[in-house]
Amino acid sequence: MSQHTPNAANPDLQADCGNCFGLCCVALPFTRSADFAANKAAGTPCGNLQQDFHCGIHERLRDSGYNGCTVFDCFGAGQKVSQVTFEGRSWREEPGSARTMYEVFPVMRHLHELLRYIAEAMDLAAARPVRRDLRRAYDRIDAMTRDTAESLLAVDVMALRGEVNALLLRASELARAAVPGRKKDHRGADLMGKRLRNAKLRGASMRGAYLIAADLSGADLREADLIGADLRDANLCGADLTGALFLTQPQLNAARGDRATRIPATLQRPGHWAG
Repeated sequence: MSQHTPNAANPDLQADCGNCFGLCCVALPFTRSADFAANKAAGTPCGNLQQDFHCGIHERLRDSGYNGCTVFDCFGAGQKVSQVTFEGRSWREEPGSARTMYEVFPVMRHLHELLRYIAEAMDLAAARPVRRDLRRAYDRIDAMTRDTAESLLAVDVMALRGEVNALLLRASELARAAVPGRKKDHRGADLMGKRLRNAKLRGASMRGAYLIAADLSGADLREADLIGADLRDANLCGADLTGALFLTQPQLNAARGDRATRIPATLQRPGHWAG
């Protein structure tokens, strides 16, 4: 059982590339596109990965055609697999374990993403009625992340996500119930390219909404539930995302914003945003 109080800012749930064996740069495939400058098969090291497992173009990923790398976050799964599951032995040192390590990594990422969401839900004052259940779920999944590679590969990730999602949805409903007025429901909606400039979306459900290239400039997204929302190339200039629920750094990194965009204190303003 975890001995600390989980929270969304927990360093264990944030990527620590210095303690990872470059797993996202090796285990995952990518295809030449607007997001990647070249093709790479799963299990093949990226050509930019150095011997010390650092990225040779990390500071200029976007300029080099690797936008996809800037919107990926393992939520701390990389260092967990590297230092806990495989006890600090890299795929270079033990090539025989490489394939298993690559297979474990995406499973661990799913688990860490769930931990991150649960931790945020537990931070919500309004979620008190489900906090005990959230804590149980957190401890259960946290224990899974410390299990053997074989046990991790046996995890039914989809079933687990379904169980956790029910708790997250309840926490979201409790939190958004405190927002005055009628809340809009855009759960799973196709809003790609929509003009939502200055839209009143406070407390709205935007869960899993497709907001690719949508104009959300000046929109009020305070306390909106944005879990799983696709914000690629969405215009968030001047938007207010204060208190937005389950918003992640990759979502912000995928969007466009400016100095006037208000974001949760636990997240960082992307360096490529205007102004």
